[in-house]
Amino acid sequence: MTRTTFDRENGSVLSAATLAAPATLLVAAGLVVPLAILLRYSLNQFIPGQFMTEALTLENYVRFVADPYFRGILGQTIGIAALVTAICIVIGFPLAYVLARAGGRFKSLLILAIVLPLFVGNAVRAAGWMIAFGTNGVVNYVGLGLGILNQPLEIMYTPTAVIIGIVAVNLPFVILSFQTVLEGISRSVEEAAFNLGAGPLATTRRIILPLAMPGIISGATLSFILTMNAYATPVLLGGPSFVMMGPLVYSQVMTQMNWPFGAAASFILMLATLVLTTIGHLIVQRRYSSGRN
Repeated sequence: MTRTTFDRENGSVLSAATLAAPATLLVAAGLVVPLAILLRYSLNQFIPGQFMTEALTLENYVRFVADPYFRGILGQTIGIAALVTAICIVIGFPLAYVLARAGGRFKSLLILAIVLPLFVGNAVRAAGWMIAFGTNGVVNYVGLGLGILNQPLEIMYTPTAVIIGIVAVNLPFVILSFQTVLEGISRSVEEAAFNLGAGPLATTRRIILPLAMPGIISGATLSFILTMNAYATPVLLGGPSFVMMGPLVYSQVMTQMNWPFGAAASFILMLATLVLTTIGHLIVQRRYSSGRN
């Protein structure tokens, strides 16, 4: 490599870094500053009638960890997030495969059908599920009319309703994440597997899934994070008796005006999401790498 070429490449890198620096600093400031303020609030004390007292204490974190009620909410949130992610993967992968292999107008219609729900807010979609899951809602009306049900199902304000609602929210993101990777897998790879005697299941398990693993990891990570931080769907479909971390933080900050404890709960939620996502990512990557080797 000549010195001129080396200098030109370095100049290009510096120019790109210079152009990206303002946006990077703006995003970092918009992320770091609120988190720093939230962290400072979490170390304060809450005294009823005085709102918030300046302090440097970990009592809000200790209270959360020591109280079985709050630990149960965190565990319930993690369980729902894991279950929703698994359901999204099972449902989303076949749909993404059909979308990746489709062509022409049919593919455009499929993409439109997947993307269209994203134009509707989560609260509006949850309200639609409330109408469908009500005692006199569409599900019970159809079930009773067809003779499938003997009595109306109690779906509203149950974990089942929350899981269905969150799956409906996350599924488009998961499908689009899978589709991007599946489109990059050549059909010739599948044809070669079929010619060598592999059936559809073997081809999917030994060829398609390993090649699509980056998309699966990204889609699963996105679904898990969205579920861990869900608010509107758990509130509207779960009711007051079913609490997840998002509604808990809102209740502490806006209803009870306990900003220090709400800030501590926010950091615990963020830390749990980050740690579990990282662990899951490392486990899948390790198994994926060992499988390839």
